[in-house]
Amino acid sequence: MRIFKLLPLLLLFSFTTSFAQQIQIINKPIVFDEIRAQLSLDYLKRRHNLIQKTPIIIPKMIVLHWTASRSLMGTYNTFNKSILPSSRKALVNASSLNVSSHYLVDRDGSIYQLLPDTVFARHVIGLNYCAIGIENVGSDTYPLTQAQLFANEKLVRYLTRKYNIEYLIGHYEHTWFKNTSLWRETNPYYFSQKIDPGISFMRRIREELQDLNLKGAPPKK
Repeated sequence: MRIFKLLPLLLLFSFTTSFAQQIQIINKPIVFDEIRAQLSLDYLKRRHNLIQKTPIIIPKMIVLHWTASRSLMGTYNTFNKSILPSSRKALVNASSLNVSSHYLVDRDGSIYQLLPDTVFARHVIGLNYCAIGIENVGSDTYPLTQAQLFANEKLVRYLTRKYNIEYLIGHYEHTWFKNTSLWRETNPYYFSQKIDPGISFMRRIREELQDLNLKGAPPKK
């Protein structure tokens, strides 16, 4: 795949809308080179059983995460590589494509866009092909802030207006989609147990977004 074939995807970063300006989305793109593009296509084929010519998604879902770290730049630098470090053995065995997300929200509520909304990102097993990922700087011992809650609310509203978003879930809820038509992981033994972004955070943001009538995860089995 030639670089020029990626340009239409990367040029999506240049879009501006009045709503995006209102929520102050800051473009901070991570590397999306030929290596990452090809690894994304391979992931779509091997893990999601989807054969595509370009590594794009049709967003139906938003998945909220926390970074499990205290540093925005540390997370950015981790994502800003096409190939996953070999030290992350459990993930490397499934694919050498590095993890990433579409957005990264700092402690003060600043929103950074790392990838165009419709470009494939590896952030949630089984659902990457239809999910926009929002990472928040924080962890279980470094709880997410009120400013991040407000930023996530605005960002979810913006994305829901822009796309046909049906679901809003926390990362810890992703495995609840197993045995549903949305789950597309080809290996039934490949999944993870997560706790981010915390039950309390998800309860609070759902209270703020009740008017959108977004679906959550199906009941846990």
